[in-house]
Amino acid sequence: MLKQSFIKISLAYAALILFCVPAMAQTEVNLSLDSARHYALEYNKNLITAGLAVDEAGLRLRETIAQGLPQVDAAIDYNNFFGSTAEITVGPGTSVIEFNPTSNLNLSVGQLIFSGSYIVGIRTARLYEEVTAASREKTELEIKAQVTQGYYLVLVSLESKSIVEANLDNMRDVLDKTRALVDAGIAEEVDFDQLTVQANMLENALKAADRQVELAFNMLRLQMGLEAGVEITLSDDLDYVVDRADFSGSLLTPFRIQDNIDYQLMELQTGLAEKQVDLERAAYLPTVMGFYNYTEKLLKPEFDIQPNHVIGFNVSIPIFSSGIRQSRVRQARVNLDIAQNQQELLSEQLMIQEQQLRFNLNNALEQYESQKSNVEVAQRVFDNIKQKFGQGMVSSLDLTTANNNYLQAENSYISALLQLLEAQVEMDKLLHDL
Repeated sequence: MLKQSFIKISLAYAALILFCVPAMAQTEVNLSLDSARHYALEYNKNLITAGLAVDEAGLRLRETIAQGLPQVDAAIDYNNFFGSTAEITVGPGTSVIEFNPTSNLNLSVGQLIFSGSYIVGIRTARLYEEVTAASREKTELEIKAQVTQGYYLVLVSLESKSIVEANLDNMRDVLDKTRALVDAGIAEEVDFDQLTVQANMLENALKAADRQVELAFNMLRLQMGLEAGVEITLSDDLDYVVDRADFSGSLLTPFRIQDNIDYQLMELQTGLAEKQVDLERAAYLPTVMGFYNYTEKLLKPEFDIQPNHVIGFNVSIPIFSSGIRQSRVRQARVNLDIAQNQQELLSEQLMIQEQQLRFNLNNALEQYESQKSNVEVAQRVFDNIKQKFGQGMVSSLDLTTANNNYLQAENSYISALLQLLEAQVEMDKLLHDL
């Protein structure tokens, strides 16, 4: 019996461990660009907050609708008059009536029959729900753009680091060969010293590249909603990203301003301003309420003429407010004019932004192609100078200059590539095509 109990406890403990394992914090993730976006859309704090705002708007709409549905209230009262009496003279005689304790159960049912403010309020609440949904969509688009740019920055930082590492390994190899040439009397000590300085500079550059890589990873963790200690491995490399990117497609895709999320939000804001005008105008309309009251007398007085059932209507008619309602309507119309003016201004800004982003993307593409060609040329020149230096045909200064030119070309190429990728992200974000 004891053994069976022990087995049950062990099985329960094992099940608890298996249940808790998935809940443990992740320590390492392997991410493609698409999976990084999906992860961010699920765990990014800003997007979670935007989703809660949508839920709150939906509940607010339900609250507004419920205000026009039947309202039922119940109340119980008890009154004690401590033996008080009342004298009633009828004809020649006088009657004394004692006030007995009373208790009533009241049931009240109210129903809104007509209210202009209620009708407009429902429409406004529905429009507000659309605004919060559009705001969440905008937040989602911005997060996807940020994660994409962060992913690109990590890839570029890693590529830049690998270039410095390869160059440093190459320089160390040249330095070892130069030491042998100096010991053999073929090269001078100053050549070795100059190359040593170059190697030291590359070591410092490698340390800076390490810090840049870590900074880029931290930015990506923040954008995705990952904890600081989670190790990230990127499954996509730069070649794959560049090959998959459709730069020409982004340049040729037409821009429809109605698809832009900022313009959609502005349209909804203008709609809210219109509904505010309607809401202020609805204050001129009457409000009609219907009601039904039922009273059950638990403790009845001796003299009771109150009926149990009462039904009726209540009509509230606004007549004169000294110009308050008129001023509110005018204010709402001014706010509507402001919203319409802002919408027209945003439309003009978006059209100009579209032209600028197309120019930026086209220019970045040209710069990328040019810098890519420059890297190939600088690589050939450096290899040639390196070969001649090994043969004693050129000095270490020539080799150092060629190496610096090659590194500069690589840096310019990496910078141009990053600008190209970021320009495409901005263009796709405007086109709502991320």
